Amino acid sequence: MPCERKPMRYGHSEGHTDVCFDEKGKCILTCGSDGDVRIWESLDDDDPKSINVGEKTYSLTLKNGKLVTAVSNNTVQIHTFPDGDPDGILTRFTATANHVTFNHSGTRVAAGSSDFLVKVVEVADSSQQKTLRGHDAPVLSVNFDPKEEFLASSSCDGSVVVWNIDEQVQVTSWNVLQKSSDVTNAKSLCRLAWQPQFGKLLAVPVETSVHLYERNTWSLVSSLSDDFITQAINVVVWSPCGRFLAAGTIGGYLTIWDVGTKLCVERQKHEKGYTVCGMAWHPSGGQIAYTDTEGCLSLLDGLATTSHSTATPQQHASSAKVKESKETKDYDDLFDEDDGRFLDEEASESPVKKSALGEDEDDDDDDLMPATGRPRHRSSFLDDDDNSQDTGSVALDRLGAADDASSAVEPLGPSAVAAVTRPMYEGPLPTPPQRPFQPGSTPTHLMHRFMVWNSVGIVRGYNDEQDNAIDVEFHDTAVHHAMHLTNALAHTMADLSQEAVLLACVSTDELASKLQCLHFSSWDTNKEWMLDLPKGEDAQALCLGQGWGAVGTSALLVRLFSVGGVQREVFSLPGPVVCMAGHGEQLLIAFHRGTGFDGDQALGVQLLQLGGRKRQVIQGEPLPLSRKSYLAWLGFTAEGTPCCIDSEGVVRLLNRSLGNTWTPVCNTREHCKGKSDHYWVVGIHENPQQLRCIPCKGSRFPPTLPRPAVGILPFNLPLCQVATEKGQMEEQYWRSVLFQNHYGFLSSSGYEIDEEGQSQAHKEQQELLMKMFALSCKLEREFRCVELAEMMTHSVLTLAIRYASRSRRMGLAQRLGELALEKANQEQPPQHQEEEEEPNYTSRHAGQSRSRTPQQSRREEQEEEEEDEEETQEEQMDTEEVAESRKPRVNPFKKGSASPERASPKTVSTASKEARVNPFKMSGPAKQSASPAGRAASVLDTMTTANRKPAASATTGSKQSKSPVLKPLVPRPKSKTQATLLQMSSRTASKKQEKPQQEVEERGKEKEPATERLKQAQEATSPASAGDNQENRR
Repeated sequence: MPCERKPMRYGHSEGHTDVCFDEKGKCILTCGSDGDVRIWESLDDDDPKSINVGEKTYSLTLKNGKLVTAVSNNTVQIHTFPDGDPDGILTRFTATANHVTFNHSGTRVAAGSSDFLVKVVEVADSSQQKTLRGHDAPVLSVNFDPKEEFLASSSCDGSVVVWNIDEQVQVTSWNVLQKSSDVTNAKSLCRLAWQPQFGKLLAVPVETSVHLYERNTWSLVSSLSDDFITQAINVVVWSPCGRFLAAGTIGGYLTIWDVGTKLCVERQKHEKGYTVCGMAWHPSGGQIAYTDTEGCLSLLDGLATTSHSTATPQQHASSAKVKESKETKDYDDLFDEDDGRFLDEEASESPVKKSALGEDEDDDDDDLMPATGRPRHRSSFLDDDDNSQDTGSVALDRLGAADDASSAVEPLGPSAVAAVTRPMYEGPLPTPPQRPFQPGSTPTHLMHRFMVWNSVGIVRGYNDEQDNAIDVEFHDTAVHHAMHLTNALAHTMADLSQEAVLLACVSTDELASKLQCLHFSSWDTNKEWMLDLPKGEDAQALCLGQGWGAVGTSALLVRLFSVGGVQREVFSLPGPVVCMAGHGEQLLIAFHRGTGFDGDQALGVQLLQLGGRKRQVIQGEPLPLSRKSYLAWLGFTAEGTPCCIDSEGVVRLLNRSLGNTWTPVCNTREHCKGKSDHYWVVGIHENPQQLRCIPCKGSRFPPTLPRPAVGILPFNLPLCQVATEKGQMEEQYWRSVLFQNHYGFLSSSGYEIDEEGQSQAHKEQQELLMKMFALSCKLEREFRCVELAEMMTHSVLTLAIRYASRSRRMGLAQRLGELALEKANQEQPPQHQEEEEEPNYTSRHAGQSRSRTPQQSRREEQEEEEEDEEETQEEQMDTEEVAESRKPRVNPFKKGSASPERASPKTVSTASKEARVNPFKMSGPAKQSASPAGRAASVLDTMTTANRKPAASATTGSKQSKSPVLKPLVPRPKSKTQATLLQMSSRTASKKQEKPQQEVEERGKEKEPATERLKQAQEATSPASAGDNQENRR
């Protein structure tokens, strides 16, 4: 019996749960450790009715409009159904009631408690109770005989007891269970089950098998087991016809046996492997509802419990039609968007998928074999052979088995063992394709839903009995005021931008698929336009950009429009569209590249630039997703960087600096407290680094009312060893580099950028590099230091050289100096060499240090000119001493006169400058080559203002550069010839420096007699000058 396992959905908080159907099978009822009883109209019901019955609820049962629950306050309560009004307390215990059940007629309720008692209570009159005593440990479960003569119970004392209800005595008991002290410590819940109608068999789960005991004789007549059940069975339930028995295990296996053939006809596994603690068979026999210990609910759908031998030809024809329609419908409606899950890797929509019965992908292919060891053929194979039949069906056809329960335990003949064996397909199974969706929207089947939530605003859709409308709300009311639109065309898709609202609906039998745009930013009065798509073409995805809109259709086309309604380009897609997103002039499209396997989606992505220069940036490359996941969100950051999020919560950002690759920057699942919790993303920002999302408790999407609160999650690159100091700094650096890429894209696209923010981010990166450099120095990782230095700027590299020299790592400092010179050569402008070839100044001191600036050289030229003027003036003073001595207004100390005290200090100061060693001064290469022993003095002495030249070039002149650069230590000469040339160049330079010094000293000696004669003349004329001054004063 091929069936489909529905995806698990959140029902209650983590803990023990129970489940049952109502009598007509219209509702599913569940209870959990949160104390609530929820009434689900279907598995897709996103707003189930909730009834709070206590702090914790351990079991529930329903019959004749009466809902009975076992609550943690040691009581068994009764409520009305479906209103949920309290109807009193049925009975009380001195300990927790663990299990409750109705009899077949609904007149009695049996309850087992942890105080070792079993009570049978009349529903009409709760004062009429019967207490069954005999267990020596807490009671695990109770179950009524369909004929209401016997009651079976299991206990933690290891026994299973059958009671006579009227006589209140034990009929028989079996010690087949493992003993435990409490229900929480029990290895299994041991939920018992009587065969429906006549109660001929009692099913008892014992370890990994199910024992079948015959009524009246109480003997073991059969045992059902499966090779794949390795953990204890928790609960068993019978099909309504009494022919099939289903069991749920602690390991998450769901197994169905045909009791007549003792064959396993269906085997499924919980998608997460959680313990199955509650099971219920639908009254029609086509479904099984089950719950787990994590509070989740699911269904096994499509069970065929009708025997082939007893089915009429009309039933065969109708079942074939139903099967055919179901297969086509399942493929089209594979993703019903319930609970936001567009994909269930175990869903069966094709014969290939059904052939494996949705087996868990971790299991081996051997699980297609029944417990008896014979190959079991399931439904159909790849070739869809009409002769393919289930082994159980073949056996039933040959034996002519009847539906009556009396034939359930008849022995099988040799003909039943013979089964047709066919080759099995052992390859990977195809994955159902993901249905199209709109990023930032909730499922379309909800009456109140978000049609889109983005950085501009929110579009809500309402489709109930009172109203069918659309509300548009803007985050910034300055953009536009809120709008209320009538949804007469039943729009299901929407997008919102700073300029317009774009809506779309699918086609119907009468109307074509329509595209409606409300251009609220238009300056004219006609702000709305509408467009019909061609017949047979439906809109599946849409988006808005700056001045344009796009829609992806079922015809594998993308149609572009202007916001004013002008049709633009139309192009084809390589596969069916999944979703679209727009930002500015960028269009991002996700589509199916092919068929995925083993739960993986095969998606491709296209990124187009729709500005003045139209081009395709990403050309249909694969979109990376996590294993066994689907695409949950696609869009752009606020700065315009493409981004995607999969169902596993992994956020990936496009890295433009690394060849348009996708880098994971966050995992929202790491921030979830519960396994059923998720984050619903509404926006991403790169500056500041923020992931704006809404936390969803037990669901993948939030409700519309009340308005959910938006939270902010940080980004974190998945680097190794992020707990260490080194890993943290590496993660911070590369995350900063990744999130700084948008500055280059925006500037190249002509947008204004935040230069202050860019410089701040660059500064933080360099600081992190310097910290990592210091840490590597401490760890004596010098090669790693050089690697980090290669990423530094010239100024930060200077600090690294100082740090290395002060840390006494001279070898590292020398390598860093060479690296600094290479960086300086790369940063120098191309006209720098031309300036060197034509120096703009000459100097008498050609051998002086080349580290002097042009200002210093001009100052020296001025000093030389002043010295020449002083010499000429002194000669004139020697020939005209008397005449000059008589002139009263001559001041020998005025500027330009020959002052004897000016020349010698100049000479002394110049010599002192050349003789003094400054460890922070940039020295020339001539001195380094002349004195190689000075290398160990300080690495900072290797810094120079000139480019790297041979050592002999120091004698060619005083060529200088405009900006100071770093020069490493000059390596030692490799040959004797080079060493000789270096020494000769240094000697000629020193001789040229000594000549001007000697000339200055000789001039000073010549000036001495002139100064003495000047003093004598002044002393002779001093009385006359004093008299003249007195006369002038009078």
